[in-house]
Amino acid sequence: MTQLLPRYGHSTLADLLPSLSSHLGLPGAEDVLGLPDAPRYLVVLIDGLGRSLLDTYAAHAPFLAGLGDRTITSGVPSTTATSITSLGTGLAPGAHGIAGYSFWYPPARQVLQTLRWPAGIDGLDVQPQLTCFERLERTGVRTATIAPAHFSGSGLSVAALRGPAFLPVTDEADHTRRVELAVQAASAGERTLGYFYERQLDHAGHERGVGSRSWLRELERADALVAQLRDALPSDVRLVITGDHGMVNVPRALRLVVEDEPDLMADVSAFAGEGRFRQLMTGSPESVARRWRDRMAARAWVRTRDEAIAEGWFGEVSPRLAGRFGDVLVAMADDGAVMSRTLAREFQLVGMHGSLTKAELEVPLLVA
Repeated sequence: MTQLLPRYGHSTLADLLPSLSSHLGLPGAEDVLGLPDAPRYLVVLIDGLGRSLLDTYAAHAPFLAGLGDRTITSGVPSTTATSITSLGTGLAPGAHGIAGYSFWYPPARQVLQTLRWPAGIDGLDVQPQLTCFERLERTGVRTATIAPAHFSGSGLSVAALRGPAFLPVTDEADHTRRVELAVQAASAGERTLGYFYERQLDHAGHERGVGSRSWLRELERADALVAQLRDALPSDVRLVITGDHGMVNVPRALRLVVEDEPDLMADVSAFAGEGRFRQLMTGSPESVARRWRDRMAARAWVRTRDEAIAEGWFGEVSPRLAGRFGDVLVAMADDGAVMSRTLAREFQLVGMHGSLTKAELEVPLLVA
C-alpha cells in the first residue's frame, strides 16, 4: 500500500471545528475547509467510517453516499482517541499529545490506555489545551455533546471534549431519542455547535470485519440515522458528517506475534499503540529500528521517533509531548498487524486501523 501523510492545517479532522468556529464568530478562527456559512451546526462523527469504505459500500448508505465525495484525513495514528482529540481541540497529535490508542505517559512512567483510562490520572493533566468547545462557549456559542451516558467525565472525554453540555444517551438503539437530543442541542441558542457520536459501525468492523453482514447492517443503520437527523433538524442547522478513521480486515496469516520472534523485542522496555501502529519504547532506537526494518521489509514503515517527526507524521510536535510517541514506530503497509500475547483481546479483532494507508487515514467530509 502507498503511504499517505495528513496535510495538517489544510484538510484534516483537526481543521474541522476551527473552520466551523470561524462562521460562529470565534476570533482568530479560519475556515481552511471552505464550509458553508450557518448560525448552527451539528457534527456527526461515525466511528470507523472511512472514505474508501463509504465508496465501496455506497449502495448500503444511499443518503451518505449522495452527499458527495469530499475527503479529509485523520491524523497519525489513525485511531479513535487521537482523532477525537484532534477534532475536539483543533490540534494535530503532536500538539495535543494523545499519541494513540495506548501510549507511553512519562509523568506516570506507564502505558496509558485511553479507552480504559487508569484511575488517578486526570484527563486535564494529560491534555490541558483549551478545546474548541471551551473557546466557543466563552464567546456565547452554546455547545453540546450527544454521546453514551458512561462517557461523561471519562478521562478521554475530559482530555478531548471538555466544555459542552453533555446530553446522555442511555439506549444507543433508540434513534428517536437520540434525534430528539440533537434537536435540543441545536435549538439551545442563536449560535450552536453540537457533537453527535455514533460508534456501532466501528464495533461491528472490529468484531466481524468490514463487509460482514453485521457491519453492513450497522452501515445501513448509521445512514438511516443521519437521514433522520437531517429531517428533524431546523433548516438553518448545517449537518456535517465525518469519520475518525477507516479500517482494514487483518488475516490471521499476516499477524506477527512478537513472542515468537524474541529478537525483535530485545532492548524494548514498553510496547504500546495497536496492531497496525506499534509504538516501542527503547533506549536503543537505532538498533531496534534496524532489526524491525530487516524483519518487516516492505510490510511496514519503520521509523524512529525523530524520523517520523521530521517526515511530518504528527504535525509540529511540542518538545513537552515528544516522549509520548514511541522511540520506534512500526506502521503497517500491508494488511497485517504486530501482535502480543500479553494483549489477548486484540487477537479477537477482525478489522483494525491505525496506520498511514489511504484506507485508514481518509474519511469523508459531508454536508447536508
